[in-house]
Amino acid sequence: MRSLGIDIGSRAIKLVLCDGDRVVHRAVQDTGSDPLAVCRRLLDGLAYDAITATGYGRHLFREHWPEAGVITEIRAVAAGATALIPDCRTIVDIGGQDSKAIALDAAGKVQKFVMNDRCAAGTGQFLEMMATALAYTREEFVAAAGRAPRAQKLSSMCSVFAQSEVVSLIARGASKEEMALGVHQSIASRTAALLGGVPVVPVVAFTGGCAQNPCLQSLISEAVRHPVRVPDWPQFAAALGSALQGASDGRQ
Repeated sequence: MRSLGIDIGSRAIKLVLCDGDRVVHRAVQDTGSDPLAVCRRLLDGLAYDAITATGYGRHLFREHWPEAGVITEIRAVAAGATALIPDCRTIVDIGGQDSKAIALDAAGKVQKFVMNDRCAAGTGQFLEMMATALAYTREEFVAAAGRAPRAQKLSSMCSVFAQSEVVSLIARGASKEEMALGVHQSIASRTAALLGGVPVVPVVAFTGGCAQNPCLQSLISEAVRHPVRVPDWPQFAAALGSALQGASDGRQ
């Protein structure tokens, strides 16, 4: 059975096509201003028996692809993370506009979860805003944080106020590299606080687009006092989980 999962996120749309339990195709494009057009491009030419959507745009997607199933991001991330890291018991997922902490039971089922979806701080959007304020590309921003000998702590946890604070610090001659590390540390601290809402049991999996950031990987490991394990393609965890869930539903 060929099952397709699509994760319509705020910053990127990810697609995974499975033939049975084997991934045969994956793709990602920026969401942009017309997510439906992006979905059409990603789906063009693909053959599948079942399709399941998740992410912010899942309900909009089903309006245009009524044959699609929909599942929550929590279920999708949990299914994808356990497929990629079978022994994980806790999941940290940081995307463009939200972050999640998910606790799993021994069978891999969701036991408890908490989300931050009301504030940009602690998300990929916050990283992008701060990189722009410091005149870095995303790649330069991560590299700058890695070079910093120490962090310039930010006093504000609000993304809007933090951006103003960075501008003020620049005017006073503060090190851009140290501010870059300070921004990363603030996200790690918020992630640790989020994980305080669930029982944290190793193995801790780190998924979502921000899991590709090596500086965050290291800082979150330190903040939660557990090594975090990052799968080979963490950005696709929710799309993979959607595909696998669709295949499971189709077999029932």
